[in-house]
Amino acid sequence: MANSKNMVTIIKKGSDKKEVEKALSKIKRKKKFDAYKYCGTLRLKEDPLEIQKKMRDEWE
Repeated sequence: MANSKNMVTIIKKGSDKKEVEKALSKIKRKKKFDAYKYCGTLRLKEDPLEIQKKMRDEWE
């Protein structure tokens, strides 16, 4: 049994493979985020670790 309104698919215990595949086929799949598209696009003048340490120190 698929419920695409709540983005939850309920598969009952004992369901056979055909029922599972049918329920999963009803799900509308979103396009995945391509993180590799942004690799190397950010140019930093400072070491990322130093930036992170400074940001953490702001809380003290």
